Amino acid sequence: MKESYVGIMQPYLFPNIGYFHLIEASSVFVFYDDVHYITKGWINRNRILNQDRDYLFTAPISKASQNKLINETVPSLDKKWKDKFYKQLAHSYKKAPFFPVVIDPIISVFEKEYTDITDLGIESILTIYNYLETSLNYTKSSICSPDTRGIEKAERLIEITKELGYEAYINAAGGKELYTKDHFLNQGIDLAFIKSNPIKYKQFSDNFIPWLSIIDILMFNEKDRIVEFFSAYSIELFRD
Repeated sequence: MKESYVGIMQPYLFPNIGYFHLIEASSVFVFYDDVHYITKGWINRNRILNQDRDYLFTAPISKASQNKLINETVPSLDKKWKDKFYKQLAHSYKKAPFFPVVIDPIISVFEKEYTDITDLGIESILTIYNYLETSLNYTKSSICSPDTRGIEKAERLIEITKELGYEAYINAAGGKELYTKDHFLNQGIDLAFIKSNPIKYKQFSDNFIPWLSIIDILMFNEKDRIVEFFSAYSIELFRD
């Protein structure tokens, strides 16, 4: 029987394919929105292609502070920034095969109004699923388990998983350095980690740059191939 997992992660803006692997491995995905905002993280920025190197774009924040929660952090997407970013997208990708198809959905994300950075990140991810004509089962930690806020990190992940009615939690591979299987198992929760398979596709040059924003994958690949990329992962279950 296939294991049913809860995945929990801060909302990222147009994240790379590894983030989508975590979503795809999860029966329900929780956007971790009531934890502290991280400056210079991936909540409001990511990397796209710029000729034969990567380019870091950052969506501006109003009074960014690590003392605020993510859902208390407000994006400031003024016209000047949007115009500059749209020009950068065109400069980077106007010759990409799927630019005419995907540029409008991407721009639509930044044309909406948001009360916090959480919804900007979520909208960027939902836009991908809408484009691929598939769905995403998700919630926010502030909605599904607000009573657990403030408790120790691993304990909170365990409690959120339990409150959602599941017995297994899945995390990105980096979590191996943070969590131990025994701690989870002692509380009746299986612990698993996602492992992304190498993904490569044709960019403009032979110098392939991996792990860029999902924007890059959209620009160079048809829908069916993107769906295949979403399944290019394996799960390591720490049960025994």
